[in-house]
Amino acid sequence: MPYIKNEITRIDGKPRRKEIDKIVELMINQGVKVNGDLNYLLYKFCKSSIIPSYDNYKNFCGELEMCKLEIYRMLVAPYENLKKDENGDV
Repeated sequence: MPYIKNEITRIDGKPRRKEIDKIVELMINQGVKVNGDLNYLLYKFCKSSIIPSYDNYKNFCGELEMCKLEIYRMLVAPYENLKKDENGDV
């Protein structure tokens, strides 16, 4: 996953990463749920911000796919390994 470096800033000099983290915090505080809410949020973001073209939609879908893979690599696989160690292999 392309991690956002702290030194990458907007034109006005404010760090982008901190701003993005605030959006995530707002989503949590607003009770955004994975079942439905996240799907709606990502769809609306794509529909509202992507200039319509096959290439742009393809790139957006590719970003979602890479995010899925990163979630598996960093969160699911270690959890599966933990449970295998606790309960034994299949």
